[in-house]
Amino acid sequence: MDKDRILESVLKGDADVLEVQVKEALDSGLAANDLVTNHLTPAMREVGRLFEAGELYIPEMMLSAIAVRRALAILRPALVESDLPSWGVVVAGTVQGDLHDIGKSLVCMMLEGAGFEVHDLGVNVPPERFVEAVTSLKPKIVAMSALLTTTIPKMEVTIQALTEAGVRQGLIIMVGGAAVTPEFAKSIGADGYAYDAAGAARRAEELASA
Repeated sequence: MDKDRILESVLKGDADVLEVQVKEALDSGLAANDLVTNHLTPAMREVGRLFEAGELYIPEMMLSAIAVRRALAILRPALVESDLPSWGVVVAGTVQGDLHDIGKSLVCMMLEGAGFEVHDLGVNVPPERFVEAVTSLKPKIVAMSALLTTTIPKMEVTIQALTEAGVRQGLIIMVGGAAVTPEFAKSIGADGYAYDAAGAARRAEELASA
């Protein structure tokens, strides 16, 4: 499978063509973990790089992420049976009181494309739901999003709830969203902050590999 063809389809956000390419690659004998590790993940890193360089915009990045998500859906049955190394499990959600979904969903797709197993809790997620998810899924990372200045205090409340439940130790907490700043993230005890989805995927890799 030509890496350039995969990269071109991902950059164009052409999910239909990418699906065909992935199926053809599997039929030709290429392993699912090879497709993810050597084709899809590098392609999504390039999408992130181009976005941060101002050469791609959010709608284009979202189309690329959707295309990769559809490709991963085809590969997932084979990946379950393979020994593909994973960055780990991520639990993500928009905090209680905030109904904004697009940014959080894009982060989830970028993380998935980077090789994380992502569990998206949705929007308006109360602290106790985060605690339940961490207790049952035992993730490496919890990623919280908030767009509004009125809802970002729920991030600190959620971190306190995780601490009180005894599941905070060893857990990486990342926060982001329009109203969040690096200073705020540090003040509430978060381990990582990202300005956008591309940065979130890169920062998650850094923290997971540390």
